[in-house]
Order: sequence, then structure tokens, then C-alpha cells
Amino acid sequence: MDIKELLAKVKNNEIDTDEAEKLLKKLPYEDMGFAKIDHHRKFRQGHSEVIYCEGKKKEHLAEIFKALARENKRVLGTRASEEQYLYVREQIPDICYDESTRLITYIKEDIPCIGNIAVCAAGTSDMPVAEEAAQTAEFFGSGVTRVYDIGIAGIHRLFANIDIINQASCIIAVAGMEGALPGIIAGLTDKPVIAVPTSVGYGSNFGGLSALLTMLNSCANGVTVVNIDNGYGAAYTADVINKLINGKEQR
Repeated sequence: MDIKELLAKVKNNEIDTDEAEKLLKKLPYEDMGFAKIDHHRKFRQGHSEVIYCEGKKKEHLAEIFKALARENKRVLGTRASEEQYLYVREQIPDICYDESTRLITYIKEDIPCIGNIAVCAAGTSDMPVAEEAAQTAEFFGSGVTRVYDIGIAGIHRLFANIDIINQASCIIAVAGMEGALPGIIAGLTDKPVIAVPTSVGYGSNFGGLSALLTMLNSCANGVTVVNIDNGYGAAYTADVINKLINGKEQR
């Protein structure tokens, strides 16, 4: 139950003030001992807390998922293993898992997707990170256009798709190797570009560091860079931009 629903129930005499007080005490966050669930994040930031699953005990993850699912009709978990997913599914059968992106989703209410974010990937090896971004943006309620395998080794592929990309409110550009794609896209558009370096590449790529440095040092204007392989972070920021442009509040 969110705070607006709680206040409405008090106003309509559906619950008394003592019960409301008990609920309000846990609304800011729910202390589970091993985790403190931030139930007010949606009111501060527009989206409910998202679970970073990697490194969590599967038992703890299941309890966190259940706590968020009790209060929200949509819950997202990132960087989950299949083992974690299978364990949580035993207790929450309605969750879904995408093996390539490692996203767990719990969706009890569909929301319309508005606006348009272009998610671009240099190569097919970058697609898991690009899909993490695309699926996260869609979960948050943004429309997504996918434009994959347009890396600069065959730059004519980018030029052939630039009109489609330019129709978006903002652009997520995902690339490994030397990471040049976001800077080139930024030189061809008047839209903000969120650059995502990936760990894809040969030895001197240094696990994505070379792509990260290229993007940070881009001479093209309008490029913002997130961390290596952080498709989720790019999607969150792109969703905020898209909603502002399209006049919609965060959900």
C-alpha cells in the first residue's frame, strides 16, 4: 500500500488511525535485519527500489522480493543468476527471467509505454548490455527502438539508420572494443546520448576500460557516460529524460 492509498483509506474510515500509524512506521523503510527496504523511494525518485541481485544470498533475495512485491505491482531485479531466479520463483511463481540480460521482473500491472528511447549497439556481442538497457526502459514505461549491429567497422550501417535514431527523445549507445560509436552518433544528432562502454574486446580493451576512456574523452557534445556494462543505469537516466520531454511524471 502506498501513502496516497493509505491516506485515502483513513479519510474513508476504512482503517483507523492506530492501524495507519503502524503502517506509517514501516513506510519509510522496512528493516529486515539483513536489508532495509526503501518503500518511499518511489515518492522521492519516481520509481520503486530496484534490486541488485548479484552477491546476495538467494534466501535474502527471496525475502527482499516478497517485501517489495507486497507493496508494489511491479518489481525489477538486475544481475540475477538462474539459481537465484529459480529459488525466488518457488515463492513468487509470477516472476519472469531473461537469461541474456539477467533481469528478474514481477509485473502484476501493465503500464503504457510512452515516448521513444533509441537503444543502439555497436555489435551483437554488445547486445546483452543493450538489452538490459532496453528491457529496463520498457519496464519503467518508456517506448524503445532497438538499432543493433551498427558499429563503426561498417559505418554505412549507422548512416542508414540515423533517421530512425533521430526520432527518439534520447539515445543510449552501447559499444565495446574502442568504444567510438557514441561519439559518432552524438556528432549526427541533436539528442542527448548516454554512452555505455562494455567489457567486450580483446586484451588491450582491459575489460571495457579502453571503451570507457574513449567515451569520457569524446570531443562530441552531448555525451554522458555511465559505468562499464551498466545498461540499467543508462536506462534509468534515459527514462527520466524521456518522461520529462513527453510531459509525464515518473511512475
